[in-house]
Amino acid sequence: MSKIITEITPLSEKDCFYLIDRYKDCFTYPIHKHEEYELNFVENCKGARRIVGDSMEDLGEYDLALVGPNLEHVWEQYECRGKKIREITIQFSKGLLGDTFLGKNQLDTIKKLLDNAKNGIAFEMPAIMKVYGALDEITHTQPGFYRVIKFLTIIYELSVTKSQHVLSSSSFAHSDMSADSRRVQKIEEYINRNYSGEVRLQTLSEMVGMTPTAFSRFFKLRTGRTISDYLIDIRLGYAARKLADSTMSILEVCYDCGFNNVSNFNRIFKKKKGCSPKVFRENYHKNKILV
Repeated sequence: MSKIITEITPLSEKDCFYLIDRYKDCFTYPIHKHEEYELNFVENCKGARRIVGDSMEDLGEYDLALVGPNLEHVWEQYECRGKKIREITIQFSKGLLGDTFLGKNQLDTIKKLLDNAKNGIAFEMPAIMKVYGALDEITHTQPGFYRVIKFLTIIYELSVTKSQHVLSSSSFAHSDMSADSRRVQKIEEYINRNYSGEVRLQTLSEMVGMTPTAFSRFFKLRTGRTISDYLIDIRLGYAARKLADSTMSILEVCYDCGFNNVSNFNRIFKKKKGCSPKVFRENYHKNKILV
């Protein structure tokens, strides 16, 4: 099994966050992970590609993403022709705000943002434009109290925007489930244990004391996804993890993750991930560095 580089950031226990603002001609840093959260803004990056967990997205002129602890990520050159790429990176520890502080009602949106960041979050143009000025301003603010306040303001503004989407699947990122319904959580836990075999709607509905029709409506209302879509996403996440970390053949990955037809697996994987399982493995492995 290959491993990826684990970055040791320059943060000390007494630091609130680490900030770097730089210009460069190309993306060269390999895929990596670290213990800290990372907010990364890139400008003039059209044609570059961002990989976060099992998500691969081609970028426009601007990109802003929040990546949680120990989640693999990289910004790679791909087809980027920009000659003056600006990158602002802010890294901060899991304990910066603390559970007690995040437990306050006024911090609820930030807590949810950090929970979702375990799978990576990409912010769309309305959100980027909302904090663009603040991101530039924080780089010119002297280190100290006021820089911390600006950082918290940026994080808050991002936490309340709807212009964002989660990147990696939870099954790839090995992130904890955070459903606010005990019945949904029970179903999610069951699927994560049994995704490789047959998962029947009748079994799931009986687990929570509902008819299949009522359960299907309930699950869609609570999660925003049908039970079928959720199951496929879980299976694809585990499949992507096996493609990235193992030498199993694509056929073996297909059947090991609950798909019973390799053609169907290839079709669904390409539709959901934007590339075939073979290309995903090649893209992921070419960025890996043995440690």
